[in-house]
Amino acid sequence: MNAEGLESFREFVDSRSSALLKTAVLLSGGDQHAGEDLLQNALVKAAGKWQRIDEPEAYVRRILYRQQVSRWRLKWRRREVSVAEPPEAGPRSAHSGDSAAAAELRVVMREALARLTARQRTVLILRYFEDLPEADVARLLGCSVGTVRSTTHRSLARLRILAPELAVLGPADAEQQPSRDYSPVEVRP
Repeated sequence: MNAEGLESFREFVDSRSSALLKTAVLLSGGDQHAGEDLLQNALVKAAGKWQRIDEPEAYVRRILYRQQVSRWRLKWRRREVSVAEPPEAGPRSAHSGDSAAAAELRVVMREALARLTARQRTVLILRYFEDLPEADVARLLGCSVGTVRSTTHRSLARLRILAPELAVLGPADAEQQPSRDYSPVEVRP
């Protein structure tokens, strides 16, 4: 990589690494260290082809998604959840601006996401955090749109079972939810 390419790579990493890290941590089930490893590996792969990349952020995100898919396809991966701090770490500082209820919901959401399978978690993050349409998620994960839909449905149902307290984030009953049209054209409620 020449000096100009190295400088543009450094600028990209400086400007986009925090957003990419958030995605990587979510893809890793809330594990900060695994997310950092995932992002670091993606950036190493991108650095090797930096001169030929037209859209760097899209390219790095695609590497993140594909690496995560590879991780959950490995059968030997241990089912262990590591955390940066023990749960008894104590309350957050008063100047953080988070209410106790919002902080508790984040903890519940993180724990519920960690209990999903890696595939379920990946599909939910791509659909709702990254706000990608079903067709893009299917293309990134190498599966059909129907698989993305069914995985999304099963993942949300499992989240409702694992964390019923998250119901405060959405409509309380089914009558309030809009009907879904599964035609090829995506219409968001």
